Amino acid sequence: MPKLSVIGAGTMGTGIAQVAATAGWDVIVNDTNTNTLDKSSESLVKVMNRLVEKEKIDQKTADTILGRIDFTEDPSYFENSDLVIEAIIENLEIKQKVFSQVEEIVRPDTIIASNTSSLSLASIGASLKDPTRFVGIHFFNPAPLMPLVEIIPAVQTDTKTVNQAKDWVDGWKKLTVLAKDTPGFIVNRVARPFYGEALRIYEEGIADFVTIDWSLKELGGFRMGPFELMDFIGNDVNYTVTETVFQSFFYDPRYKPSFTQKRMSEAGFLGRKSGKGYYNYGEDSTKPEPNKDEQVGREVLNRILVMLVNEAADALFLNIASREDIDLAMTKGVNYPKGLLKWADELGINWCVEQLDILYNEYHEDRYRCSPLLRRMHKSNEQFYN
Repeated sequence: MPKLSVIGAGTMGTGIAQVAATAGWDVIVNDTNTNTLDKSSESLVKVMNRLVEKEKIDQKTADTILGRIDFTEDPSYFENSDLVIEAIIENLEIKQKVFSQVEEIVRPDTIIASNTSSLSLASIGASLKDPTRFVGIHFFNPAPLMPLVEIIPAVQTDTKTVNQAKDWVDGWKKLTVLAKDTPGFIVNRVARPFYGEALRIYEEGIADFVTIDWSLKELGGFRMGPFELMDFIGNDVNYTVTETVFQSFFYDPRYKPSFTQKRMSEAGFLGRKSGKGYYNYGEDSTKPEPNKDEQVGREVLNRILVMLVNEAADALFLNIASREDIDLAMTKGVNYPKGLLKWADELGINWCVEQLDILYNEYHEDRYRCSPLLRRMHKSNEQFYN
């Protein structure tokens, strides 16, 4: 079996190590912080114990998986790695420094990867003397449970590197999709309206938090509403991603952040982790009741849904990923009830274009511009799937 080294012993790095070790790989987990390494080791033992208790695996299997994982502060252990995956802080300078150091240790044929969710892979890869062996391998949290992994080649990446990385991750029983090196890749790009348009609807006074969440769940079939999900992710984290995507897209109005979320983050109302966000998570708190007026709910759902469809269509139009990979990414990466392009066919391409034009004509904001692909399909009476 090949050997993996994971840089960063946080939640994501620990999860990636578990995934690879479960698939039979020997794994090195590296971190500069001894306490973080200890916590990583302890959390993996707890996870294995829970799996044994639930009879998902037996004790021998748990011991075997744990036996494949070593923890160290010493990066020289990377020397015989076939694959190195970095899962550290989202800071370009720090990542570049780490990768230039790693390259001096590993073999010439070692594939070097980043788990970044928002930074330019071309910029990270530029720190390497041989960037042809560098690739993005983006897991979703929690890595052992979320099936999707985005594989993202930088412009410098060799095709052999992409194919090998994809084969390895497929062998870990993950569903891989290929994405272009653009801000947010597939999931974090296409999902922006789920949060952004929900916040805009709230700011306009059309519906409150709980009603918007109710409409997406009850009428749309989403597992979580946007405000529940933002509270779960953390308003500080979600706002930072939104701001990063907005800046990375040269301030395209479609990705404009919300002052509501900025103020929530500034106030420390971060969601579940702070005890208060859009909802109160205190012991004695009760969740407010939504306005279950179906007409209001449909208005909210349709507006958010058509913006999501538009974003998915534009990702296809700009060759960010294939039709199948875009739909797979949204159903398996963020648990959407349907692929957005298949959903567009069900709604009707004509309906999607009409709804977007209604929004654009009302607001005259570039935020609501219809994707050229949808407009072309509308004219030629086409669908995404025959």
